[in-house]
Amino acid sequence: MTMTHTPQSSGGDVRLSQISKTYGSFTAVHPLDLTVPAGSFFALLGASGCGKTTTLRMIAGLEDPTTGTVELSGEDVTALPPYKRQVNTVFQNYALFPHLDIYENVAFGLRRRGIKSVKKQVEEMLDLVQLGPMARRRPQQLSGGQQQRVAVARALINHPQVLLLDEPLGALDLKLRRQMQLELKRIQTEVGITFVHVTHDQEEAMTMADTVAVMNGGRVEQLGAPADLYENPASTFVANFLGTSNLIEAEVVEAGGEDLLLRAADTRLRLPAARCSASATAGDKVLAGVRPEKMALAHADDADSVTDGHNRLPGRIKDASFIGVSTQYVIEAPGLGEVSVYEQNITRDGRLIPGAEVVVHWNPAHTFGLDAAQDIAAGADLDEEAA
Repeated sequence: MTMTHTPQSSGGDVRLSQISKTYGSFTAVHPLDLTVPAGSFFALLGASGCGKTTTLRMIAGLEDPTTGTVELSGEDVTALPPYKRQVNTVFQNYALFPHLDIYENVAFGLRRRGIKSVKKQVEEMLDLVQLGPMARRRPQQLSGGQQQRVAVARALINHPQVLLLDEPLGALDLKLRRQMQLELKRIQTEVGITFVHVTHDQEEAMTMADTVAVMNGGRVEQLGAPADLYENPASTFVANFLGTSNLIEAEVVEAGGEDLLLRAADTRLRLPAARCSASATAGDKVLAGVRPEKMALAHADDADSVTDGHNRLPGRIKDASFIGVSTQYVIEAPGLGEVSVYEQNITRDGRLIPGAEVVVHWNPAHTFGLDAAQDIAAGADLDEEAA
């Protein structure tokens, strides 16, 4: 159903300007600028301790920023307490009232504001989260996924400009979590409110969000649409945090054309210059990145059948794991270490077993390039910070 009482433009934008948070000598969030467009589904993604939840709590007013400002729909709310901000937060534990039924849990915010006639709004909200028939049950009579939807309904009935979600699916099992990802996306699309979602689960962020900010060490490492981050990561951290990447150390042999010609051990590779995160010249060190599912395997006996123009690496199968939809291979490539290749199980070559000599090959257009020197320096900075 489409709700009639909540206009599609009801979401507000969020603007963080030079926002930071320090606790004594520890910096949880370094000064950052971030804009969340009105009506978008925005994800803050990162590992534990990266600063994502602290950033969310500063938007909510639950943490005071050390520096910077928080604006909601153009209004500076930095000094406002949480209850005066047009935001609501859904936490991982849902925090439902166990002594109230579902109907009264959802109605709570309206009743607290003195609104007498709540029936229509509560029923519409329960229909939105598909819990109408369960209105008179208590929270303990519902599954985890149903409780989570009650928490969302209770937050949305207040018509916040922004809904903040702090690891809301973390307590659910895998199958239910995936189902709820689609549910939350459907709800956000229907109500048009701005959602800001904190998660450590890259699949969750990519399934739900229009825009993802990948955080690392209190900084936003990269910001963009999920597909852009996956296809064009700007650092080794992003490349490995969003899925798996093969990062092959190489040296630029020729530059200047559409492709960079690289030397990796005894192999020549091509990398589109436009897909290299730094302008590289001859002699520079780069990391040639390629996702395992973009690669293919050919038995060494069939090396002549590899498509002309493909990048290729000789190697030997070290391990093969059948996981249903695909087989995941680990290839030992001379001078380059291990390379992962994921092949769909459409047709399987029985010769591709551990010990077999193979050629790993892929379209050069599927290669991205990272500045090896810059990435090493960034890693050293983060190590120093952690120490």
